[in-house]
Amino acid sequence: MAEAMSGAAPVLFNSPLETGVRAIVVLNAAYPRAFDVTEIAWFDHLIVHTGDIGGPESLHPDVPQRSGELLVRRRLVEDSLLVMRRLHLVEFVPDGDAGLLYRASEEAVGVIELMRSPYSIALRERAEWLASNVLSRSRPDLEHLVAERIGRWRIEFHGGDYAGETSTHV
Repeated sequence: MAEAMSGAAPVLFNSPLETGVRAIVVLNAAYPRAFDVTEIAWFDHLIVHTGDIGGPESLHPDVPQRSGELLVRRRLVEDSLLVMRRLHLVEFVPDGDAGLLYRASEEAVGVIELMRSPYSIALRERAEWLASNVLSRSRPDLEHLVAERIGRWRIEFHGGDYAGETSTHV
């Protein structure tokens, strides 16, 4: 409201809304599976950088600084899931072992079907690819994939020789 009164444009890039849309697209592609915040943060990164994991061309540029994206993404993903829950597009799934998980609600598919821009179509295609090729992996396999890619991205960023190094700090 204050933005509208001040004339300032709403922030959309890297906002909870943008991140939330990516989350519901990924969660819908994986439905009925549910994931925790950490996994959804990984998927949020991977869906726009699918080329880095042998998938379709990445939606976002392959800039060296993308290694840091994953490290700051969790808080944004948490905020986005709350927004999507308020819109009834994501639902909480309690899990005795894993705690609180998230999955797309039944209403999410209707919203996703309305998204028809070229970017939205490409996003859905990559989410389907992720669901078929990545999201079905076990948690340890996902952790290894993410750690392996962070190690490779660190090499690109620093230009140093980190051969064989992978990070387990995710």
